[in-house]
Amino acid sequence: MARILIVEDSPAMRAYIRSTLEDRVLGLAGDVDIVEAVNGFDALRLLPRGAFDLVITDINMPDINGLEVIRFVRQSDRYRHVAILIISTQATERDIQRGLRLGADRFLPKPFTPEALRDAVVASLDARTEAPQAGASPSDGAAGVDERAAAPSPRAEAPHAEEPAARTKQPGSGEGGGG
Repeated sequence: MARILIVEDSPAMRAYIRSTLEDRVLGLAGDVDIVEAVNGFDALRLLPRGAFDLVITDINMPDINGLEVIRFVRQSDRYRHVAILIISTQATERDIQRGLRLGADRFLPKPFTPEALRDAVVASLDARTEAPQAGASPSDGAAGVDERAAAPSPRAEAPHAEEPAARTKQPGSGEGGGG
């Protein structure tokens, strides 16, 4: 059974994520234990209270934002094995690159379909099961942006020299910077 921490300040979005993952037909019903955090500060309070397999986090939240949560998880020996999925309306190339550089395994732009969420969660959990080492990513390229979100994104159409780095995590590559 996978233990998932949802870090999202919108009660409606937290409920949507939970209901999608607990749905008997579409979701992972019976295979997940879901804990909710109302913001990044709450997430940091909840992390020590149990072992989590996946953190699903928004970026833009009050107090401690999702990027700070990711940074904390990846810098901690205790939590760095935890998979991280970003869900956010902040989905520019720069936002995606920053999240993946900090250590997120996948990025799912809002709005997204229930199927896209389920697929991103399953891929994130599978990738961490196959490669439990911190910073490891699967060789099949499963990490990155989920292109099956409900709304098309202009970022997918803009040719970019750095686009492959934005779509997949490149552990130890030194790519990126302070962006």
